[in-house]
Amino acid sequence: MDFSKLEKNIVDLITEQQVKLGYLSETIRLYYPILSLNRLLGTDCTPEQMKEYLKEFSVAAEYRLGRIEISEAGGRFCFAIPPKGSDYVHQHMGQNEFLKEFIHMIGAHNCGVDEILQVFRKYSGCVHVEKVMNGEFDYLVYFEDGEPDDFRYCLTLESDHIIYHRYTREDYEDFGFSA
Repeated sequence: MDFSKLEKNIVDLITEQQVKLGYLSETIRLYYPILSLNRLLGTDCTPEQMKEYLKEFSVAAEYRLGRIEISEAGGRFCFAIPPKGSDYVHQHMGQNEFLKEFIHMIGAHNCGVDEILQVFRKYSGCVHVEKVMNGEFDYLVYFEDGEPDDFRYCLTLESDHIIYHRYTREDYEDFGFSA
């Protein structure tokens, strides 16, 4: 079984957390619905079947991320990544300069969409920007070529600041947001 997409997703989420909150050598909990795990692993498993695959994943990732404890309730899986995983990301993943600059800009009050888009365009000439009116968010932004990342950034304008959510392409498509 190829666990690379799942491990990359975990590393990406830990990196985002460390950019936002700073690095701490601590246990991190991430939650995945069964549908997301099936997409990341290229499977079509029930929660019971997924538990078996995730035991294998925990062993495969242990050298880098430590022994991940995985639990499940109602088709939602909790990954408890020990401090070794947080340490590994901090020591080996380097700085994600785009994410660092993006989160810094998002955190600034009175920051507008144009300033956020400038950050995207600084890192790629292939930026997709879509104004949406779906009641969920205001803009969809992503790198068309998947570099420096393949996430879908959903921006919402709220008075004097912008909030964001970022999703994998597959999870975004599964939500079925319409423009």
